[in-house]
Amino acid sequence: MSSAAAEPNPVREFVIAGHGNLSKVRSMLEQDPSLLNVRYQWGEGDLETAIQAAAQVGSVQVAEFLLSRGAPLEVCTAAMLGRKEVVERMLLADPKQIDALGAHRIPLLPHAALSGDVALLRMVWEKGARQGSTLALVNAVSRGRTGAAGWLIENAKPDLAAKNFEGKSLLQVAEARKDEPTAALLKAHGAV
Repeated sequence: MSSAAAEPNPVREFVIAGHGNLSKVRSMLEQDPSLLNVRYQWGEGDLETAIQAAAQVGSVQVAEFLLSRGAPLEVCTAAMLGRKEVVERMLLADPKQIDALGAHRIPLLPHAALSGDVALLRMVWEKGARQGSTLALVNAVSRGRTGAAGWLIENAKPDLAAKNFEGKSLLQVAEARKDEPTAALLKAHGAV
């Protein structure tokens, strides 16, 4: 291993912290404000900022903190935060944003599902956000957003046999969270 590979990369650390470690994000940004909007490249062409990391996993506190420090509000972040009116205005201003991709090329619908706002889900769906329905359901179930999960099952036809990043079924995720309403919903639709 070269010594360069062993050296810490502050941009990488900051983006990783953006996934949910508010105290580290706060501390690192205090030490180096230039980190705010810097993108880390994970692979060929896969760039991510800390606020995009927060939006990807539904880390509301980190996203709100970064916004308060001047990070740009992109449509995927606005959707994750449940800012329906803001998303609507952004889509009116630029209808092509319906196809916006967040970190790791995750589409708008899964970000909206993290918010749990059924009206927001319906609005972006009706405007054409049709990609990522299965990930949207995974996100809704992982957050205990029963209403959003039900709307997705009824309207977006996601794969009920999907597994999360840990290889757990949707029903296993709901049961592990002791989320009886979501588990009952999944069972009623045949999930195992």
